[in-house]
Amino acid sequence: MKTEVSEMEERKGKGKIMCGTLDLSAHPLDCITLIISFTSPRDACRLSLVSTAFNSATESDAVWESFLPSQYQALIPSSLSFSSKKQLYLSLCENPLLIEAGRKSFWLERGSGKKCYMLSPRDLTIIWSVDTPWYWRWVSIPEARKSSRA
Repeated sequence: MKTEVSEMEERKGKGKIMCGTLDLSAHPLDCITLIISFTSPRDACRLSLVSTAFNSATESDAVWESFLPSQYQALIPSSLSFSSKKQLYLSLCENPLLIEAGRKSFWLERGSGKKCYMLSPRDLTIIWSVDTPWYWRWVSIPEARKSSRA
């Protein structure tokens, strides 16, 4: 893919405008892959539409592994398997994982790859709740729980 590049360049005081072309597909695929890995997941998806070379680079596991958290291998249950890092990334965005004995939920924000956590209220410590029940009490609401029935 070639793109027009214009730049102002002063040559010996003449102030000429130089126009040229830049062939983006001339760069090695590894180089394009590395550059895309420094962007965001949203940008990688957008860049996949630029050219076939960029599309190939964005499908690389190296790109999607850079968007995963550093400890992702410890979070994924061994019962789950994914054919690519992109598939794993998208799964972590759409299917939160229960961690720390089900007391927390973990997922990734789709566009940025930021880590998200949801804490269980029972996992929180409220200083004055133990000795002073008039400030705080747990109320169980059965309708608010997920039904175990299908």
